[in-house]
Amino acid sequence: MQIETLKVFCDLVESHSFSQAAVRNFITQSAVSQQIRGLEARFETPLFVREGRAISLTPAGRILYEGARVILERLGQVQLEMKSVGEQMAGSLRVATIYSVGIYEMSEVIKTFLKTYPKVNLHIEFSRANRVYEDCLAGSVDFGIVPYPKPRRGLEVIALPSDRLILICSPDHAFARRRRVDIRQLDGQDFIAFEKDIPSRVAIDEIFREHGVRVRVVMEFDNIETIKRSVEIGAGISVVPQLSVRREVQSGTLVELQFARRNFLRPLGIIVRRRHALSPAAGKFIQMLQHSQSERPAGAPRRK
Repeated sequence: MQIETLKVFCDLVESHSFSQAAVRNFITQSAVSQQIRGLEARFETPLFVREGRAISLTPAGRILYEGARVILERLGQVQLEMKSVGEQMAGSLRVATIYSVGIYEMSEVIKTFLKTYPKVNLHIEFSRANRVYEDCLAGSVDFGIVPYPKPRRGLEVIALPSDRLILICSPDHAFARRRRVDIRQLDGQDFIAFEKDIPSRVAIDEIFREHGVRVRVVMEFDNIETIKRSVEIGAGISVVPQLSVRREVQSGTLVELQFARRNFLRPLGIIVRRRHALSPAAGKFIQMLQHSQSERPAGAPRRK
């Protein structure tokens, strides 16, 4: 049995398509079928249940798939480690995240990483949090970074320190002369919110429910930049991570208020495929991110 046959088998399981498995391995569909029959003959048991064009794994097929993934991922790791011996860090690294994390949490790490490892081709892909999970599961990125991380089947979470949530308003707003505000004083205020399916919106709505606060949502957006611009023109107030408004607060276009009585935090986490061997470049990037995050306490702004 060859390693290439195990890869064909795993690609078929993950794509649910003989044609896709063939494309991924540069062979014909009949060659895919032939290799699957060879595996079934070797192990003397069916690996798939076929219903028309649809296929699903048998219990034996599931055992083989889980074992084959471990073998292939470990082989990939060995190849990367062998390639890196005596050489500078090189290769490609794909990281998926949401805009606010990529711009405000990772910018210094990205600069340092590229300066330290100039031969690594680093791709930062911005998308919604649900897409980050999907890309990690599909293996199209090395890992993702998301707020409010939740364990999912096939994924592991590496926790990072949380961001502090703060209130922002325009310099002309009635709150602008204050330094702190009680969460209950937001009741009845015009509010600029994230769209309903974004994790930050879900979490902020839960905070409001816990404290009996009902805001008037006047606008909903899918990105933090549009939210900030809307608050700047006086369309309403909003709740955002503290790091995301540092520039606007310094320039005076937005006013930042801490919450009285208690802090509200936005957890962050790195998500990686379970049992997936990270490349040396991915491992170094994660180490640098953890080191950078550890230099500030949870919820506190990063030192300049």
